[in-house]
Amino acid sequence: MKRMLVVLLAAWIGLIMTGCSQQEVEEEPQFLEVELTANPEKAELNEEITFEAKITYGTEKVEDADEVKFEIWRSQAEEHEKIVVEHDQNGIYSLKKSFDEEGTYYIISHVTARRMHNMPKIEFIVGSPSEPEEEGKSSEMKMDDQDSESEDQHGH
Repeated sequence: MKRMLVVLLAAWIGLIMTGCSQQEVEEEPQFLEVELTANPEKAELNEEITFEAKITYGTEKVEDADEVKFEIWRSQAEEHEKIVVEHDQNGIYSLKKSFDEEGTYYIISHVTARRMHNMPKIEFIVGSPSEPEEEGKSSEMKMDDQDSESEDQHGH
């Protein structure tokens, strides 16, 4: 009887330790990754450029993102064009576009998927480069700064 009790106690302790060790093993956190590319990075006027956002979540290719939107603008421009893009294949969302004005351009991909948001930004050139934007500031930020300055001048 004592042997049976010892065997049952040992088995019970083994089960508890196995359960604890399994709980201690945590999954590595997964992140929404977006690889944004422009091909070619330097194009001529009216030449088609292919923009691709390759989206992954851990090792999974994201084919069902909640939203993928490309925001494109010429350096120093006040207006930004926003274009919603759909999934092509293998987690790649793409857009083909040409430009009729030379200069330095920027594109941000706004990607929402798996309750996360990622928005990488790249630069590309059409024809001859134009004056680049100030480091770390987009046109929208510059406009916000101007608006707050004008409010300060009016005493608001």
